[in-house]
Amino acid sequence: MEERLFTAANTLALAGWILLALFPRRRWAHWHVAGVAIPVALAIAYVALLAWHAPGTEGGFSTLAGVRALFARDGVLLAGWLHYLAFDLFLGAWMCRRATAEALPLWRLYPALPLTFLAGPAGLLAFLALRALPARRAA
Repeated sequence: MEERLFTAANTLALAGWILLALFPRRRWAHWHVAGVAIPVALAIAYVALLAWHAPGTEGGFSTLAGVRALFARDGVLLAGWLHYLAFDLFLGAWMCRRATAEALPLWRLYPALPLTFLAGPAGLLAFLALRALPARRAA
């Protein structure tokens, strides 16, 4: 069951990323679908997995060994993966909303989206750096 949920969650998240890449300035894409609907679906699955698999699990968040023990159970590991999928997609949608609201050229957004998909915090840093570049002055 975990393997099927893993595949379904990855497919759903990828669909959200494709929408952001194809329609970064469309409200329905960066707000309704990739910004709310998909992250909420992933969050619901996350909460259900934790409720089912976390009770009685050894480990915790105070040491690296504790985190390793916590994620030793596949259901909790999958919940952790869904956490990444939900938050990285939510972050990508936020970046699209900011780029739209601030009328940023797409070249300032597009390098950060795949980086956020692959390595969330690195994509956030890239977007913030590209966003901070001075605007070109009109002649």
